Amino acid sequence: MPGKSPATKKIVVSEAGKETDRRLDQHESYEFGGPWGVTAVMIGFPLLMYYLWICLWFYDGQLVYPNSTADVSPFLARMWAHICEDANPSVYAWQVYGGNIIFQLFLAWVMPGYQQEGLPVPSLNYKTLMYNCNALYSLYATMITAATLHYTNTFRLTEILDNFGHLMSVAMICGFTTSFGVYFWAIASGSQMRMSGSFIYDVFMGAILNPRIGHIDLKMWAEVRIPWVIVFFFAVSGGCKQYETLGYITPNMAFMILATWLYLNACAKAEECIPQTWDMYHEKWGFMIIFWNFAGVPFSYIYSIVYMARQDPSKYQFSTPTYVVLFATLLTAYYIWDSSMSQKSRFKMQTQGITTFRNTFPQVPWCIIENPTYIQTAHGNRLLTSGWWAYSRKPNYVADWVMSFCWGAVIGTATPIPYFYSVFFIVVLVHRVGRDFERCSVKYGKDWEQYCQVVPYKFIPGVY
Repeated sequence: MPGKSPATKKIVVSEAGKETDRRLDQHESYEFGGPWGVTAVMIGFPLLMYYLWICLWFYDGQLVYPNSTADVSPFLARMWAHICEDANPSVYAWQVYGGNIIFQLFLAWVMPGYQQEGLPVPSLNYKTLMYNCNALYSLYATMITAATLHYTNTFRLTEILDNFGHLMSVAMICGFTTSFGVYFWAIASGSQMRMSGSFIYDVFMGAILNPRIGHIDLKMWAEVRIPWVIVFFFAVSGGCKQYETLGYITPNMAFMILATWLYLNACAKAEECIPQTWDMYHEKWGFMIIFWNFAGVPFSYIYSIVYMARQDPSKYQFSTPTYVVLFATLLTAYYIWDSSMSQKSRFKMQTQGITTFRNTFPQVPWCIIENPTYIQTAHGNRLLTSGWWAYSRKPNYVADWVMSFCWGAVIGTATPIPYFYSVFFIVVLVHRVGRDFERCSVKYGKDWEQYCQVVPYKFIPGVY
């Protein structure tokens, strides 16, 4: 049934809703092609990451391949030689990558933070967990520390990009070992849930929902402190490298520094919104999330930076109007993404009775909806129909994808590899939407049908 403010009246899940939640909290069918599909992903994606890096690093961003059947073996031998020589997990790479992991854990442990209550978790009998949101303090402590190390020549930031291949291998090893380690930890502690019975599938999807070390929620910690910190410092490393070799930073590299900082700062300054997301209250912490946070995001989203750091700027320079359009598109998409994410998360907080919100920089206009409209479901939850969410069921996904496209478009047509992020991302988003909407259809029934009539477009209003 339709509803309007006050949304601050706390939701109460009905008995029928709890029964539906119990069903959805069980393994009923395989996703991602089942055990064989996830095995292919776990093997294939790291190999693809190595291949695209080799093309960027040694072949000027051109996609290389065997010219004939007879050339397959020599081609594979060359690929393997590149990995062994320039992407081996060196001691230096372990020190840098491992040092960052330890430092981020230390900051998460000691930095003061904003205490945020998460959503009721069905698998925990609707218990709510508390989250210590100190990513913002940790971010600025990291930036100050990095600047100090750089300017004292203790650790030059240019060295991050110089060791890209070595760091990527270490990140992959950490992603695999953490995934399997957390799986066995869950089994040993008896905290596994929603298991399929297939070992490799359960490692991929995860066995545990909210693993913690003290007050540190590892899943939320890894979602912000690892991938986006590394992504940002790769951009900074690229800027430092250009400044040292060219005497200036190109507008294209400046664009990536701004873009990565906006994303990282948004995740840190609105960390209290993360507990309200699907990743936190439903997705388990398995290879799908762990490897992506440890290696996938930081080493496959920033191919444009890798390309620019090793190529002459004349290969990817634009006219001034093109730069204006590029920056304007990024900032517009960022605004829609930031505000729509805030609207949805704070609406969910309102349904928990939370009316006081954190004020961090920058709080963009229209980030909180006054007197929101919504559909009150028989389940007990509410479906937002105000703000950006009145026009699209996933406005945040659309804006997020536009930003990802800009991260590739910043080098124009010099090489197709930096567009991997946006191509891969749209596949992930479409698949994720399918999973989400199927779950909502089961969970809300006729109320979901009514919601789809009120908000008919999945992504782009008037289009799709």
